[in-house]
Amino acid sequence: MADVFSWLGNEFALKPQIYQAVAGLICSTVVLFKLLRWMERKRCLAEIEKGGANRKQALSAMERAVLVFKESGRSGDTESILSLSLLELHEQLQEDSLSPDGVLHAYMEKALEVTKQLNCLTDFLPECQTQLQDLRQNKKGLLYGIPVSIKDNVNYKGHDSTCGLKTFLQQPAMKDSVIVQVLKKQGAIPFVKTNIPQSMLSYECSNPIFGQTVNPHDNKRTPGGSSGGEAALITAGGSILGIGSDIGGSIRVPAAFCGICGFKSTGKRLSKKGVRSSIPGQRTVVAAVGPLAKDVDSLVLCMKALLCEYMFQLDSTVPPIPFNNEVFSSSRRLRIGYYVNDAFWIPNASMKRAVMETKQLLEEAGHTLVPFTPPRAQYAWNELILRGIGADGGAILMQRLKGDKIDPILNDLYMTQKLPKLLKRIISFLLKPFSPRIAETCRYLSGVGSIGELWELHAAVEAYCEEYTSKWKSANLDVLLCPVLCPALTAGYAGKLTSLSSFHIIFNLLDFPAGVVPVSTVTEKDEEELKGYVGYYNDLWDRNFKKGVSGAVGLPLAVQCVALPWQDELCLRLMREVERVSQKKRTI
Repeated sequence: MADVFSWLGNEFALKPQIYQAVAGLICSTVVLFKLLRWMERKRCLAEIEKGGANRKQALSAMERAVLVFKESGRSGDTESILSLSLLELHEQLQEDSLSPDGVLHAYMEKALEVTKQLNCLTDFLPECQTQLQDLRQNKKGLLYGIPVSIKDNVNYKGHDSTCGLKTFLQQPAMKDSVIVQVLKKQGAIPFVKTNIPQSMLSYECSNPIFGQTVNPHDNKRTPGGSSGGEAALITAGGSILGIGSDIGGSIRVPAAFCGICGFKSTGKRLSKKGVRSSIPGQRTVVAAVGPLAKDVDSLVLCMKALLCEYMFQLDSTVPPIPFNNEVFSSSRRLRIGYYVNDAFWIPNASMKRAVMETKQLLEEAGHTLVPFTPPRAQYAWNELILRGIGADGGAILMQRLKGDKIDPILNDLYMTQKLPKLLKRIISFLLKPFSPRIAETCRYLSGVGSIGELWELHAAVEAYCEEYTSKWKSANLDVLLCPVLCPALTAGYAGKLTSLSSFHIIFNLLDFPAGVVPVSTVTEKDEEELKGYVGYYNDLWDRNFKKGVSGAVGLPLAVQCVALPWQDELCLRLMREVERVSQKKRTI
């Protein structure tokens, strides 16, 4: 061996050109690596640009369709059509006072106008015009002639469901999702797809393909996510009914931010077949599908239409439970639990006021309101939710983002998930003295270490659900009233506030149906009280939350209504009651 080293030493000593060759090889490798990275980046940007160009072509086709219809002389009074509630529109379509083609093109025209201001559409579904011909032979559907917008991730045959990710571009769905099939069966006309945040794991609404959607009430604020495009479009009048999905508040937060109603059903009450998930395979936090609209009656009509025999035939995993109108229409006084604080995150003054004023109005209406304290919220967030969602250490998310351009809203999550598990634990240890809450989040995002740990986690989730339900039943509650994140955050802040989802994602963990109803707006007094907000820890999250919601006078405030699993109708009943008492107060 010594002879070998001696020979190598002599060779290098005698042939200095070897040094040059090695140096050249290293430089060439570096240059080649950078060239490959540059080419990969260029391909990525080209694909993203193509996705944007396809959207532009689709919307141009939509504009032409509207123009052709107008020139045909069949367009009616657009303003009159757009002013109708869903129930009024439903009635006039059933009576033939309005034609489906007139209604559809009125909403197409309005949607185009809205997206120029808010950037909420991602695709036009030209098949809607073909569907009009089929409708003339079938007027039996409960949603006959109603235009419906659908979230980007809801499959529609021949169109992409991108989730805001490059990897899903140019991959048109092979068939309609079950939800879309049922909507069509009931006479509804899906006509556009709407924007989402990249990966759908954010309360922002921006991605590199379609850009940023803004809030209709304030263009400097986000409409929420991930069903932000839906909420923005409906609020601005470009759609009368929308379909979203919710894995941690993705229907409820956009609805609250935009001042409309949104409902997340029990996980398996509505079919999710053909609805692309943000984290496929995880079972800790239950995703759900649900409607968004301007009033509760619209949500109810949609649920009645979807909960039909046709959906039960298409998806055998959905229990054949039709809508129980007796429960929804009951006039029985309710026993309602309520809380303003989950002992993990302190709401701002306006969120507290929204809940407490609604509590008082419900009491005045004859209902019984009793305090309720959610059990072990911090434990549920850290040890169950975070570990469950991040059980794979972020592997699926990173795989989907590979080679993609990362939207600024996703930077914090992307960088955190990119870190090796050991480094996450080291950072958690270093942060603990200064910010224990952020340190704990970083630690639990490391996921689980083995299949055994994952099974233990699943068992712990079951035990927690039982604990929560037992406490609910011990208090003899029918339903629950609690905060929802609001008002709308200034754009860019939601991505920095991961744990704000604790108000909503807890009900995905529990698989409880939940919905939001607008009840008030931010006042000058709310804004003044916000100046003294410090939260639990006065850490970076508390300070960013304070900055994100400040300057929101006049923006919508909402509350969250919740029921036990499979009691969706009871949840909707509470939502309607909250809507009724809030509207009554505003008219006084």
